[in-house]
Amino acid sequence: MDNKPPLSIPYLIKSLKLRPKKGLGQNFLVDDNISQAIVHAANVSQNDRVLEIGPGLGSLTVLLLAQTKKLWAIEQDERMLSILKTRCEDIGELQIKKSDALKFDYAKLAQEIGGPLRIVANLPYNISTPLLFILLEQRQGIKDMTLMFQKEVAQRIAAQPGSKAYGTLSVQCAMWTTVEKIIDVPPESFIPKPKVDSMVIRLTIRDKPSAELHDPIFFTQVVRAAFGQRRKTLNNALKTLNPSPNVWLQKAGIDPKRRGETLSVLEFAHLANCREL
Repeated sequence: MDNKPPLSIPYLIKSLKLRPKKGLGQNFLVDDNISQAIVHAANVSQNDRVLEIGPGLGSLTVLLLAQTKKLWAIEQDERMLSILKTRCEDIGELQIKKSDALKFDYAKLAQEIGGPLRIVANLPYNISTPLLFILLEQRQGIKDMTLMFQKEVAQRIAAQPGSKAYGTLSVQCAMWTTVEKIIDVPPESFIPKPKVDSMVIRLTIRDKPSAELHDPIFFTQVVRAAFGQRRKTLNNALKTLNPSPNVWLQKAGIDPKRRGETLSVLEFAHLANCREL
């Protein structure tokens, strides 16, 4: 008889007396139905180069590996490494990169393994926004991303002009990706339970940006300046980029009294393209 204990997430947490590290933003996903829904939505296969960010105890990892037979993962917590290897040893090949996800070179990995990457992750809340900006910057090596965020962040990603949630993240995601909601995730799906709801979304990298850009870097600077102080009009907010933004805005056909939150992605692109040289 096989007396090997079950390696469920709650069992592992209890038997190994694991305490989630607040500094790493750890909330372990323990709802099998949610895990299966995420992996089903990711729709990965053995032909894909799949990267999981922060696999933790492997709630998604074992399911992803069963489909891909080879999986790359980034994990910073030393305690998780042997657990992941044990859980996955009979399923497929798991290659773990012990690294900080905020410092990892995703484009380099994609080049090394013949990318592009398909990324799946239950992201730690404390790094999700800066990490998404990094992933967007390295989008050339990425095909799509199926990611879990705090629901408020997910709503910011998908927000439309004129809403309170609309901001830099909304504009950048709309420019470089298509956004699709996958599933809402309640606090009860985690150990420990977060104080907020979560949402899984898929961001698919566009073949071309949603608007023509002469200078993508300057476009980013314009968007960040416009939202740097939301209450300011564009005429005041853009002074960090141009001492006379009024002329620039008029050239673009945009009322200088408008605020950044009212501009569409197309208007931001047009404004950036009309920069005063």
